[in-house]
Amino acid sequence: MNFAQCRMAGRGWRKTVSWVLVVVMLLALSALTGCGSQSAGTGLDAGVVELKLAHFWPSTHPVETQLIQPWANEINQVSNGKVRITSYPGETLLKANDIYDGVVKGVADIGVSCFAYTRGRFPVLEVFELPGIIYESSEVSSKVAWESIQSINPKEVQDTRLMMVFTTGPGNLYTKTAVNRLEDLQGMEIRATGLSAKTLSALGAIPVGMAQSEAYEALSKGVVKGNLGPDEVLQGWKQAEVTSFLTKTPFLYNTLFFVTMNKEQWEALGPELQQVITQVNQKYFEEVAAGLWDQQNEAALKWAVEDKGMQVIELSPEESQRWISLVEPIQQEYVKNIAGIGVNGEEILDKVKALAAEYNSGL
Repeated sequence: MNFAQCRMAGRGWRKTVSWVLVVVMLLALSALTGCGSQSAGTGLDAGVVELKLAHFWPSTHPVETQLIQPWANEINQVSNGKVRITSYPGETLLKANDIYDGVVKGVADIGVSCFAYTRGRFPVLEVFELPGIIYESSEVSSKVAWESIQSINPKEVQDTRLMMVFTTGPGNLYTKTAVNRLEDLQGMEIRATGLSAKTLSALGAIPVGMAQSEAYEALSKGVVKGNLGPDEVLQGWKQAEVTSFLTKTPFLYNTLFFVTMNKEQWEALGPELQQVITQVNQKYFEEVAAGLWDQQNEAALKWAVEDKGMQVIELSPEESQRWISLVEPIQQEYVKNIAGIGVNGEEILDKVKALAAEYNSGL
Protein backbone atom coordinates (compact mmCIF):
# COMPACT_ATOMS: atom_id res chain seq x y z
CA MET A 1 0.00 0.00 0.00
CA ASN A 2 1.51 3.43 -1.01
CA PHE A 3 1.34 6.64 1.03
CA ALA A 4 -1.83 7.96 -0.66
CA GLN A 5 -3.66 4.72 -0.06
CA CYS A 6 -2.59 4.64 3.60
CA ARG A 7 -3.77 8.23 4.03
CA MET A 8 -7.17 7.45 2.52
CA ALA A 9 -7.49 4.34 4.67
CA GLY A 10 -6.67 6.43 7.74
CA ARG A 11 -9.36 8.96 6.85
CA GLY A 12 -11.91 6.13 6.39
CA TRP A 13 -11.02 4.65 9.77
CA ARG A 14 -11.32 8.03 11.51
CA LYS A 15 -14.72 8.62 9.84
CA THR A 16 -15.97 5.25 11.08
CA VAL A 17 -14.80 6.01 14.62
CA SER A 18 -16.50 9.41 14.46
CA TRP A 19 -19.84 7.89 13.47
CA VAL A 20 -19.58 5.32 16.27
CA LEU A 21 -18.94 8.12 18.77
CA VAL A 22 -21.95 10.07 17.46
CA VAL A 23 -24.23 7.04 17.83
CA VAL A 24 -22.97 6.39 21.36
CA MET A 25 -23.53 10.04 22.33
CA LEU A 26 -27.08 10.02 20.91
CA LEU A 27 -27.93 6.85 22.80
CA ALA A 28 -26.53 8.30 26.01
CA LEU A 29 -28.47 11.54 25.52
CA SER A 30 -31.69 9.63 24.88
CA ALA A 31 -31.22 7.65 28.09
CA LEU A 32 -30.48 10.79 30.12
CA THR A 33 -33.49 12.71 28.85
CA GLY A 34 -35.88 9.74 28.97
CA CYS A 35 -37.03 10.32 25.38
CA GLY A 36 -39.68 8.00 24.04
CA SER A 37 -41.49 5.12 25.73
CA GLN A 38 -40.80 1.41 26.00
CA SER A 39 -42.62 -1.82 26.68
CA ALA A 40 -40.40 -2.77 29.62
CA GLY A 41 -38.22 -0.77 32.00
CA THR A 42 -35.12 -1.24 34.12
CA GLY A 43 -36.01 0.92 37.12
CA LEU A 44 -37.09 4.38 38.14
CA ASP A 45 -34.72 6.01 35.64
CA ALA A 46 -36.09 4.07 32.67
CA GLY A 47 -38.64 5.25 30.12
CA VAL A 48 -42.40 4.89 30.44
CA VAL A 49 -43.63 1.32 30.83
CA GLU A 50 -46.95 0.72 29.04
CA LEU A 51 -48.88 -2.28 30.40
CA LYS A 52 -52.12 -3.82 29.09
CA LEU A 53 -54.56 -5.26 31.63
CA ALA A 54 -57.28 -7.76 30.64
CA HIS A 55 -60.40 -8.68 32.62
CA PHE A 56 -63.96 -9.85 31.95
CA TRP A 57 -66.17 -7.56 34.07
CA PRO A 58 -68.00 -4.67 32.38
CA SER A 59 -66.49 -1.20 32.62
CA THR A 60 -69.13 -0.17 35.19
CA HIS A 61 -68.41 -3.06 37.59
CA PRO A 62 -66.81 -2.29 40.99
CA VAL A 63 -63.80 -4.44 40.05
CA GLU A 64 -63.05 -1.86 37.35
CA THR A 65 -64.24 1.34 39.06
CA GLN A 66 -63.23 0.70 42.67
CA LEU A 67 -60.18 -1.55 42.29
CA ILE A 68 -58.46 -1.54 38.91
CA GLN A 69 -58.69 2.14 37.98
CA PRO A 70 -57.69 3.60 41.39
CA TRP A 71 -54.93 0.98 41.75
CA ALA A 72 -53.55 1.70 38.28
CA ASN A 73 -53.67 5.46 38.89
CA GLU A 74 -51.77 5.13 42.17
CA ILE A 75 -49.10 2.97 40.55
CA ASN A 76 -48.69 5.68 37.92
CA GLN A 77 -48.36 8.34 40.62
CA VAL A 78 -45.90 6.54 42.91
CA SER A 79 -43.75 5.57 39.93
CA ASN A 80 -43.58 9.24 38.89
CA GLY A 81 -45.40 8.44 35.67
CA LYS A 82 -43.04 5.62 34.73
CA VAL A 83 -45.74 2.91 34.72
CA ARG A 84 -49.01 3.33 32.82
CA ILE A 85 -51.64 0.60 32.96
CA THR A 86 -54.45 0.53 30.40
CA SER A 87 -57.46 -1.61 31.32
CA TYR A 88 -59.36 -3.66 28.74
CA PRO A 89 -62.63 -4.67 30.47
CA GLY A 90 -65.45 -6.85 29.21
CA GLU A 91 -63.23 -9.48 27.51
CA THR A 92 -62.12 -6.93 24.90
CA LEU A 93 -58.54 -8.21 25.03
CA LEU A 94 -58.93 -11.80 26.22
CA LYS A 95 -61.82 -14.12 27.09
CA ALA A 96 -62.25 -14.80 30.81
CA ASN A 97 -60.96 -18.36 30.66
CA ASP A 98 -57.96 -17.35 28.51
CA ILE A 99 -56.72 -14.52 30.71
CA TYR A 100 -54.19 -16.37 32.88
CA ASP A 101 -52.51 -18.13 29.96
CA GLY A 102 -52.75 -14.88 27.99
CA VAL A 103 -50.62 -13.23 30.66
CA VAL A 104 -48.13 -16.12 30.59
CA LYS A 105 -47.80 -15.68 26.81
CA GLY A 106 -47.63 -11.88 26.94
CA VAL A 107 -50.89 -11.17 25.10
CA ALA A 108 -51.77 -9.13 28.20
CA ASP A 109 -49.21 -7.79 30.65
CA ILE A 110 -51.60 -8.04 33.60
CA GLY A 111 -54.73 -10.17 33.99
CA VAL A 112 -57.64 -10.27 36.43
CA SER A 113 -59.92 -13.28 36.34
CA CYS A 114 -61.12 -16.37 38.17
CA PHE A 115 -58.94 -19.44 38.78
CA ALA A 116 -61.95 -21.75 38.45
CA TYR A 117 -62.55 -20.71 34.83
CA THR A 118 -59.70 -23.06 33.89
CA ARG A 119 -60.52 -25.92 36.25
CA GLY A 120 -57.71 -28.43 36.55
CA ARG A 121 -55.10 -25.77 35.70
CA PHE A 122 -54.74 -24.83 39.40
CA PRO A 123 -55.26 -28.03 41.40
CA VAL A 124 -53.72 -26.79 44.65
CA LEU A 125 -55.73 -23.55 44.69
CA GLU A 126 -59.00 -25.46 44.46
CA VAL A 127 -58.71 -25.75 48.26
CA PHE A 128 -60.13 -22.23 48.58
CA GLU A 129 -63.35 -23.21 46.82
CA LEU A 130 -63.96 -26.46 48.70
CA PRO A 131 -67.30 -26.82 50.49
CA GLY A 132 -67.37 -27.47 54.21
CA ILE A 133 -65.12 -24.56 55.18
CA ILE A 134 -66.92 -21.64 56.79
CA TYR A 135 -66.04 -18.11 55.66
CA GLU A 136 -68.01 -15.34 57.32
CA SER A 137 -67.11 -12.72 54.70
CA SER A 138 -65.18 -12.10 51.51
CA GLU A 139 -62.58 -10.25 53.58
CA VAL A 140 -62.00 -13.39 55.65
CA SER A 141 -61.74 -15.72 52.65
CA SER A 142 -59.52 -13.25 50.74
CA LYS A 143 -57.08 -12.96 53.63
CA VAL A 144 -57.05 -16.71 54.20
CA ALA A 145 -56.31 -17.29 50.52
CA TRP A 146 -53.60 -14.64 50.18
CA GLU A 147 -51.77 -15.64 53.37
CA SER A 148 -51.93 -19.33 52.44
CA ILE A 149 -50.75 -18.79 48.87
CA GLN A 150 -47.78 -16.71 50.00
CA SER A 151 -46.83 -19.49 52.43
CA ILE A 152 -47.44 -22.43 50.08
CA ASN A 153 -46.16 -20.70 46.91
CA PRO A 154 -47.70 -23.38 44.67
CA LYS A 155 -45.83 -24.22 41.50
CA GLU A 156 -48.95 -23.67 39.38
CA VAL A 157 -48.77 -19.87 39.79
CA GLN A 158 -45.02 -19.42 39.54
CA ASP A 159 -45.12 -18.81 35.79
CA THR A 160 -46.48 -15.30 36.46
CA ARG A 161 -46.01 -12.69 39.18
CA LEU A 162 -49.10 -13.04 41.39
CA MET A 163 -49.87 -9.55 42.71
CA MET A 164 -52.97 -10.23 44.83
CA VAL A 165 -56.04 -12.44 45.11
CA PHE A 166 -59.57 -11.72 46.30
CA THR A 167 -62.80 -13.67 46.63
CA THR A 168 -66.57 -13.51 46.47
CA GLY A 169 -66.70 -14.87 50.00
CA PRO A 170 -69.56 -17.11 51.13
CA GLY A 171 -72.40 -17.91 48.78
CA ASN A 172 -75.97 -18.58 49.78
CA LEU A 173 -78.87 -20.59 48.43
CA TYR A 174 -81.66 -18.57 46.75
CA THR A 175 -84.85 -20.53 46.14
CA LYS A 176 -88.46 -20.15 45.10
CA THR A 177 -89.66 -22.29 48.07
CA ALA A 178 -88.22 -22.30 51.58
CA VAL A 179 -85.25 -24.52 52.41
CA ASN A 180 -85.16 -24.85 56.20
CA ARG A 181 -83.54 -28.25 56.36
CA LEU A 182 -81.75 -30.78 54.20
CA GLU A 183 -84.95 -32.63 53.32
CA ASP A 184 -86.35 -29.50 51.64
CA LEU A 185 -83.48 -29.56 49.17
CA GLN A 186 -83.89 -33.13 47.94
CA GLY A 187 -84.55 -33.34 44.19
CA MET A 188 -84.64 -29.54 43.80
CA GLU A 189 -83.17 -28.21 40.54
CA ILE A 190 -80.51 -25.64 41.38
CA ARG A 191 -78.42 -23.63 38.95
CA ALA A 192 -74.73 -24.36 39.54
CA THR A 193 -71.41 -24.82 37.75
CA GLY A 194 -68.09 -26.50 38.45
CA LEU A 195 -67.40 -27.53 42.02
CA SER A 196 -70.77 -26.14 43.15
CA ALA A 197 -72.51 -28.74 41.02
CA LYS A 198 -70.64 -31.53 42.79
CA THR A 199 -71.47 -29.94 46.15
CA LEU A 200 -75.19 -29.76 45.42
CA SER A 201 -75.25 -33.34 44.18
CA ALA A 202 -73.75 -34.46 47.48
CA LEU A 203 -76.60 -32.68 49.27
CA GLY A 204 -79.29 -34.41 47.22
CA ALA A 205 -80.18 -31.49 44.93
CA ILE A 206 -80.13 -31.66 41.12
CA PRO A 207 -77.52 -29.24 39.74
CA VAL A 208 -78.34 -27.65 36.39
CA GLY A 209 -75.38 -26.11 34.58
CA MET A 210 -75.86 -22.69 33.02
CA ALA A 211 -74.25 -19.26 32.92
CA GLN A 212 -75.28 -16.66 35.47
CA SER A 213 -76.74 -14.62 32.63
CA GLU A 214 -79.23 -17.45 31.92
CA ALA A 215 -80.36 -17.95 35.53
CA TYR A 216 -83.00 -15.19 35.69
CA GLU A 217 -85.03 -16.58 32.79
CA ALA A 218 -84.59 -20.17 33.99
CA LEU A 219 -85.83 -19.20 37.48
CA SER A 220 -88.75 -17.18 36.09
CA LYS A 221 -89.88 -20.12 33.94
CA GLY A 222 -89.36 -22.70 36.67
CA VAL A 223 -86.64 -24.56 34.75
CA VAL A 224 -84.64 -24.33 37.99
CA LYS A 225 -85.97 -23.68 41.48
CA GLY A 226 -82.93 -21.93 42.91
CA ASN A 227 -79.35 -20.76 42.60
CA LEU A 228 -76.16 -20.98 44.67
CA GLY A 229 -73.91 -17.93 44.60
CA PRO A 230 -72.83 -14.67 46.25
CA ASP A 231 -75.57 -12.27 47.36
CA GLU A 232 -74.56 -9.75 44.70
CA VAL A 233 -76.55 -11.74 42.09
CA LEU A 234 -79.78 -10.87 43.90
CA GLN A 235 -79.50 -7.27 42.74
CA GLY A 236 -76.82 -7.31 40.04
CA TRP A 237 -78.60 -10.09 38.15
CA LYS A 238 -82.06 -9.22 39.58
CA GLN A 239 -82.53 -12.74 40.93
CA ALA A 240 -84.42 -11.47 43.99
CA GLU A 241 -87.24 -10.79 41.54
CA VAL A 242 -87.60 -14.51 40.77
CA THR A 243 -86.72 -16.10 44.14
CA SER A 244 -88.31 -15.58 47.56
CA PHE A 245 -86.06 -17.26 50.11
CA LEU A 246 -82.38 -17.05 51.02
CA THR A 247 -80.88 -19.88 53.09
CA LYS A 248 -77.53 -18.84 54.58
CA THR A 249 -74.89 -21.41 53.69
CA PRO A 250 -71.46 -19.86 54.34
CA PHE A 251 -69.84 -23.29 53.98
CA LEU A 252 -70.94 -24.15 50.43
CA TYR A 253 -69.44 -21.58 48.09
CA ASN A 254 -66.43 -19.34 47.50
CA THR A 255 -64.78 -18.16 44.27
CA LEU A 256 -61.15 -17.04 44.05
CA PHE A 257 -59.95 -14.28 41.68
CA PHE A 258 -56.40 -13.28 40.77
CA VAL A 259 -54.46 -10.18 39.73
CA THR A 260 -51.27 -11.38 38.06
CA MET A 261 -48.52 -10.03 35.80
CA ASN A 262 -46.37 -11.44 33.02
CA LYS A 263 -43.19 -12.67 34.68
CA GLU A 264 -40.75 -11.23 32.11
CA GLN A 265 -42.42 -7.82 32.27
CA TRP A 266 -42.23 -7.86 36.05
CA GLU A 267 -38.55 -8.77 36.08
CA ALA A 268 -37.81 -6.08 33.49
CA LEU A 269 -39.17 -3.36 35.79
CA GLY A 270 -36.18 -3.48 38.10
CA PRO A 271 -36.06 -3.57 41.91
CA GLU A 272 -37.10 0.03 42.58
CA LEU A 273 -40.30 -0.10 40.52
CA GLN A 274 -41.04 -3.57 41.85
CA GLN A 275 -40.81 -2.28 45.41
CA VAL A 276 -43.20 0.64 44.95
CA ILE A 277 -45.70 -1.49 43.02
CA THR A 278 -45.61 -4.18 45.71
CA GLN A 279 -46.43 -1.54 48.32
CA VAL A 280 -49.42 -0.32 46.28
CA ASN A 281 -50.57 -3.92 45.78
CA GLN A 282 -50.56 -4.54 49.52
CA LYS A 283 -52.45 -1.33 50.21
CA TYR A 284 -55.18 -2.07 47.67
CA PHE A 285 -55.49 -5.69 48.76
CA GLU A 286 -56.10 -4.69 52.37
CA GLU A 287 -58.20 -1.57 51.78
CA VAL A 288 -60.21 -2.50 48.67
CA ALA A 289 -59.88 -5.96 47.14
CA ALA A 290 -60.21 -8.17 50.22
CA GLY A 291 -63.64 -6.83 51.13
CA LEU A 292 -64.86 -5.74 47.70
CA TRP A 293 -67.54 -8.42 47.49
CA ASP A 294 -68.72 -7.73 51.05
CA GLN A 295 -69.87 -4.28 49.96
CA GLN A 296 -71.73 -5.67 46.95
CA ASN A 297 -73.23 -8.56 48.91
CA GLU A 298 -74.47 -6.33 51.73
CA ALA A 299 -76.07 -3.82 49.39
CA ALA A 300 -77.73 -6.54 47.31
CA LEU A 301 -79.12 -8.39 50.33
CA LYS A 302 -80.50 -5.16 51.81
CA TRP A 303 -82.24 -4.42 48.50
CA ALA A 304 -83.60 -7.97 48.22
CA VAL A 305 -85.06 -7.93 51.73
CA GLU A 306 -86.34 -4.35 51.86
CA ASP A 307 -87.47 -3.87 48.26
CA LYS A 308 -88.38 -7.42 47.21
CA GLY A 309 -89.47 -8.97 50.50
CA MET A 310 -86.97 -11.81 50.43
CA GLN A 311 -87.02 -13.97 53.58
CA VAL A 312 -83.70 -14.97 55.15
CA ILE A 313 -83.38 -18.43 56.72
CA GLU A 314 -80.55 -19.32 59.12
CA LEU A 315 -79.78 -22.98 59.68
CA SER A 316 -79.22 -24.17 63.22
CA PRO A 317 -75.68 -25.32 64.12
CA GLU A 318 -76.92 -28.91 64.17
CA GLU A 319 -78.54 -28.57 60.75
CA SER A 320 -75.46 -26.88 59.32
CA GLN A 321 -73.34 -29.78 60.52
CA ARG A 322 -75.61 -32.24 58.70
CA TRP A 323 -74.89 -30.41 55.45
CA ILE A 324 -71.15 -30.11 56.14
CA SER A 325 -70.81 -33.84 56.87
CA LEU A 326 -72.24 -34.64 53.43
CA VAL A 327 -69.78 -32.42 51.54
CA GLU A 328 -66.65 -33.31 53.52
CA PRO A 329 -65.86 -36.26 51.17
CA ILE A 330 -65.22 -33.61 48.47
CA GLN A 331 -62.41 -32.31 50.69
CA GLN A 332 -60.86 -35.78 50.92
CA GLU A 333 -61.14 -36.16 47.16
CA TYR A 334 -59.12 -32.95 46.85
CA VAL A 335 -56.45 -34.32 49.20
CA LYS A 336 -56.21 -37.50 47.15
CA ASN A 337 -56.05 -35.66 43.83
CA ILE A 338 -53.17 -33.37 44.70
CA ALA A 339 -51.27 -36.19 46.40
CA GLY A 340 -50.97 -37.46 42.84
CA ILE A 341 -48.84 -34.42 41.95
CA GLY A 342 -46.67 -34.78 45.03
CA VAL A 343 -48.41 -32.17 47.24
CA ASN A 344 -49.49 -32.74 50.84
CA GLY A 345 -53.15 -31.81 50.55
CA GLU A 346 -53.99 -32.71 54.15
CA GLU A 347 -51.46 -30.18 55.43
CA ILE A 348 -52.79 -27.46 53.11
CA LEU A 349 -56.40 -28.19 54.00
CA ASP A 350 -55.65 -28.08 57.73
CA LYS A 351 -53.82 -24.78 57.31
CA VAL A 352 -56.74 -23.21 55.43
CA LYS A 353 -59.28 -24.40 58.00
CA ALA A 354 -57.16 -23.06 60.87
CA LEU A 355 -56.73 -19.67 59.20
CA ALA A 356 -60.46 -19.47 58.39
CA ALA A 357 -61.32 -20.12 62.05
CA GLU A 358 -58.75 -17.53 63.16
CA TYR A 359 -59.98 -14.80 60.81
CA ASN A 360 -63.65 -15.61 61.44
CA SER A 361 -63.12 -15.19 65.18
CA GLY A 362 -61.42 -11.85 64.59
CA LEU A 363 -64.52 -10.27 63.03
